[in-house]
Amino acid sequence: MSDSDAAADPETRRTAEQSNQPVPLDCCGGLNNVDYSKMDLMPIEEFIRHINFHDPSFGIAVIAIIFNPLFWNVVARWEHHTRGLSRLFGGPYLACCSLGFIIILLNVFRSHSMTVVMKTQARWEPMERTEVFYFGISLIVVGTVLVVSSFLALGFTGTFLGDYFGILMDEKVTSFPFNVIENPMYWGSTANYLGLALIGASPVGLLLTAIVALAYKVAIRFEGPFTEQIYLQRNQRCKHE
Repeated sequence: MSDSDAAADPETRRTAEQSNQPVPLDCCGGLNNVDYSKMDLMPIEEFIRHINFHDPSFGIAVIAIIFNPLFWNVVARWEHHTRGLSRLFGGPYLACCSLGFIIILLNVFRSHSMTVVMKTQARWEPMERTEVFYFGISLIVVGTVLVVSSFLALGFTGTFLGDYFGILMDEKVTSFPFNVIENPMYWGSTANYLGLALIGASPVGLLLTAIVALAYKVAIRFEGPFTEQIYLQRNQRCKHE
């Protein structure tokens, strides 16, 4: 843009504003040209008004969502460094199965606490539409397929952090659903919760699902590199033998 164009641009904008005409946007100005004061925030405000943040059951659900991945990551890393659970249960397989059973119970409680909040808090009329309902159903179907197929591909110990117990797989699983999406167990679970929120027309369900996705995202950032390091150490030991 030339200097003359730049100098004329403010005058053009003032003229347009005075005549109530749409103000032309300068592509080079980016978002600086957007008048955020004229944005319609009513849908967001309406969405937030349907969520009771002071509801004790909401707090319990949030705590359960955050606690679960924190718990299994802390315990599994402790086991990897100390073999404390393996000594307590007399072997890695029983120890891994015991931790897996606890994780299942924790996830059942999380799902229950989220469902309670979705049922007790307000529904949002814009979400009470047939297409939203069936989209929620489709998400649950997809999420269930991802969760079940990843469990079948990994097995029980592979699903519940057997790597941290020294129960290593011979090679990386690359079959379905791992050839479609990374961490299918986590994202399949997230899809299930999102589907439930849509079916129930629940704003608080959408918020809780976002917290689930964030908690899983953080967990993946810790689990991925640590698991890779475990197998790297195994491969290095095999080379020296």
